[in-house]
Parts: sequence; structure tokens; C-alpha cells
Amino acid sequence: MMKISNTSISVKDIGKTVALYGWVNKKRDLGGLIFIDLRDRSGIIQLTINPDSKVYEVASTLKNEYVIKATGEVKERQNINKNLKTGEIEVIVTELEILNKANDLPFDLNNVTALEDTRLKYRYLDLRRSELQDKIIIKHKIMNSTREYLNSLDFLEIETPILCKSTPEGARDYLVPSRVNPGYFYALPQSPQIFKQLLMISGFERYYQIARCFRDEDLRADRQPEFTQIDLEMSFIDEEDIMSITEGLLAKIFKDVKNIELKLPFERMTYEKAINLYGSDKPDLRFDMVINDITSYFKNCDFKVFSDVINGGGVINAIVVKNSADKYSRKDIDKLTEFVKIYGASALAFLKYDNEFTGSIVKFIDDDIAGNFISNLNLNNNDLIFIIAGDKKIVKTSLGALRIKIAKDLNLVKDEYKLLWITDFPMFEYSEEEGRYIACHHPFTMPQNVSELDDKEHALAKAYDIVINGYEAGGGSIRIHDMDVQDKVFKSLGLSKEDALEKFGFLLKALSFGAPPHGGLALGLERLTMILSGTENIRDVIAFPKTASAADLMTEAPSEATLKQLEELHIKISQ
Repeated sequence: MMKISNTSISVKDIGKTVALYGWVNKKRDLGGLIFIDLRDRSGIIQLTINPDSKVYEVASTLKNEYVIKATGEVKERQNINKNLKTGEIEVIVTELEILNKANDLPFDLNNVTALEDTRLKYRYLDLRRSELQDKIIIKHKIMNSTREYLNSLDFLEIETPILCKSTPEGARDYLVPSRVNPGYFYALPQSPQIFKQLLMISGFERYYQIARCFRDEDLRADRQPEFTQIDLEMSFIDEEDIMSITEGLLAKIFKDVKNIELKLPFERMTYEKAINLYGSDKPDLRFDMVINDITSYFKNCDFKVFSDVINGGGVINAIVVKNSADKYSRKDIDKLTEFVKIYGASALAFLKYDNEFTGSIVKFIDDDIAGNFISNLNLNNNDLIFIIAGDKKIVKTSLGALRIKIAKDLNLVKDEYKLLWITDFPMFEYSEEEGRYIACHHPFTMPQNVSELDDKEHALAKAYDIVINGYEAGGGSIRIHDMDVQDKVFKSLGLSKEDALEKFGFLLKALSFGAPPHGGLALGLERLTMILSGTENIRDVIAFPKTASAADLMTEAPSEATLKQLEELHIKISQ
């Protein structure tokens, strides 16, 4: 008999005989009646075994996580359980078969207090919990919705290689040694970037792929060494086309997965405005508290710290925490000072307003400065002002991080979804590590104005990110299809023709054979699943994730290779 799901049974099935399969989630022996909570992927249903039943003895031996088959009649339940989808019914068991026994589990699936490392070691057990299964199912629904939408718009799903040539794309590559080509290596793809451009040159016009990507980088809560992108590319389009199609895709996903109607089109904000107002290129708009430039307030101030900052070309910025001055003691503010130092700020000044100002720099607040604060920042009694002075990048980043921390601490974040486009990204960014300008996105991004490429500090790119609730959910750009423009961009990056040919020769050759104007975007599948499932831990939405040290505790990967394997690959391990 084919298995039917637990939660497909309802009051309409009362009187029917059904056969159910699953795991024993919990057994309750009341000294006569035995109740079994039977669990499968769909949920839980109650089984009841009467003391005079022929299966009573077998039922008495059941333990949690035994795998069983139970056959019986669906009955109306006397005590309704409103917490269960099947809470109005129960199954009176007439036949019971133990399909498999289970040893005692290393942790209780119904009351998980185990450390995450323990749960990762026994991931196959942890995945039995509905909390994790629900998140994995949401991920499946996102992929299904994506395919339905893009297929309806004549996109083609095309796979690209996993074993590739190593190319500089920002993070470290995972390298794979070639056995048949001693001393040579493949790289696992950081993204299908070059291949999807080649597909446009090949004439496919509309491509998508739910693509596996690999980056050997330090991990964090929203990052894994292997991850998945919803990757798409189109020919003969511009930014507006890509944004419109992406908005339609996300609208369908939100409707299919959460039954939420998104308002189209999404809000847009330039990169410069996002940095100035929120200190981040992925601002969370579910709460207010913008960053205010108050440098001009202190241009004639006697406070040497501030005057030195202004004379040195720095800025003085502030955020206002409305109606919260009484919520922060001096000890609390000292903790926030230590927090902003993580982002490079040297100090955190504060002012509290209640008809008059108090705070760490109050003696420097004259009537003019006070008037500017009250009128320009719309102050009310019990408002709290945090101020940071210094280098603009440090000030913006520090206040941006402080803004988010305060919003979480005070529960200011609204339960909603805020989506927006960040546009007009810089073409280049300065790398302190390399001591030069590098591509902000990647070296195939089309500049907004080719004539401005020499002004690396101000040149803008035809690039865009989609931001959801403070997460960079995806990003893309219009690509360079003209060889002359590509040469100029490489030159701006300090990449010689020889270096360019060595790293990207096959793409450059392809561009010379009539490349169409094209562009695309990639959405982070795991991040999107995190957002829609309400978790901040990317490991929750991956069936078999890695730890922060890129280890798989369950399979014990990575592991040592045998001497024979190393010899076949012509590799020696240096001690």
C-alpha cells in the first residue's frame, strides 16, 4: 500500500481504514490506553491502542524514533488538540508493525538543548525536526516558483561547468588537482559569471540556472563555502528590463511561499544615498533612525577633537534614538562605545535632550549648536543623540552598525518586508591590502560613462543590488560587450594585455566575434530562504552545512588523502 501523509487525513475520513507510516515522536502509556504521536514529513497524528487490542503488547515496546506501520480506523477525537492539523481525529490501531528500531538518540528531538556542533554531527537526526524541515521545504518552494516564472518568460535552464579555470573574482578559489595533467589545477566556480556571458555570445538570449558556487573565504552566519545562486542572464536588455523581471520573480516567490503581495515597483536608492543615510549599501528600512551630517554645526566650535576632525577633512555625524534617553545608562553607553570601536571609531559622544541638553559634550553645545540640533533633527524630550567624528568611511560604517544594534536592542524592527534596489555603484574601490583600485563588482561590469574611467574615485558602474530587510539578497550588472571598453577597464585596473589574455583569454576572444549587449543578476538562494523562513543562521536552510571552520562534522570532511591518492595527483604535503 502506498504511503499517505499524516496530515492528509481529516474529519472527512472518519470511519475509513488507513495505513500510516512514520516515526514514533512520543509515546504516552496511561496504564491502559497507549497514545502514540506518529510523525512524518507532513506532521503528527495521534494513534490510539486500546488495552484489549491484539497489538497492545507490541505497542508497549515502542520507543521514540522507532519506525512503524500502523493500520486502523479514523475516529473523531474526544479531546481536540488545536495545536495539531490533525487534532480533531485519531486512528484506533488494529494492526501494528515495527519496521525498524532506534537506539537512544544523542539529544531529544522534542526539546533540543544540545550544542550546535552536536546537532551538526548528527545532522540527519536534527533534520527530522519540523523547524528545520519547514525551512528546507521553503527553499524547495522558492526553487519551484523560480523555475515556473522564468520558464514562462522563455528562459532556458542551462548547466555550466563545475571544474573551471581559476580566475580572479574576489575570493579565494577552491583548487582541484588534475591527475591526467600533472601540476595543473581546476578551480571550483565562484559563480557562473564568465560562462553565462559566453552563453549570451552563443545566442541563447535568456539563461537561468540554480547554480552551485564555491568560495574559500572566512565564514559567518550568512555565508558558507558552498552556496546556491538563482543565476540569470539576458541579451538585448538594459537595467530596467532586469529590474522588472527580478521584481516579478520576487513577487511570485513571496506570493507562492508566504502568500504576501509585494508592492511593485520596488523603492530605489543610490549607493551614495544609502551610505550617507544608513552607513551601508544594504540598509534595513524596517525602522527609521537615519544618519545626520552635523559637521557644519561645529565649524566654529571650541572642542578641539571636533575642530581637528573638520580641519583634517573628516566629518561629524549623528543618529537620534527617539524617546529613549531614559533607556540608556552611562554604563550602557560605555558598552556601545566599545561596540563602535570594532568598526574603527575612536569614541562615541552622546547628548540627551529634555528641555535642555546633558551628556558627554554638553559643555561645547552653545545656543547656535543647540538650535541646530533641535530644529534640524526634530528633537523632542527624552531623545538621545549619538555622535561620531572622524574619517567619513569609518563614521558612516560605525553609525550604520550602531543603528542596527540599537534597533534590535529596543525592538524597533517592524515585522514586515522592505525591498529596494541600490543603484549607481562605484566602478572601482580602493583595496588597502593590494594598495590599488580594484573592480567593485567584477572587471566585466559596464561603466556608466567610459570617459570617466580615469577618475577611479568617482566613476560609476551600471550595477545594482536587491536588498531585503538589510540583507544583500542579490546583485548584478550590465556587462561589457565591446572589446575597446573592456580593454579600457582592464587598463584602469592596471591589468596588462598579457595578464588579461592569460586570465580571461577565452572570454576576450569570444567578445571579438560579435557579442550582444547583455546583463544579468544572481539572487542568493540561501539568503532568500533565510529571509522568508525567519532565521539569521544560513546553516538552518542547508540540508548538510559546514561549520565556521568549513568542516562537515557528520562526514568528518575535510579528511586526509592517502599516500596513493597524493602520488596519483603528483602532490607532496610539506610538513
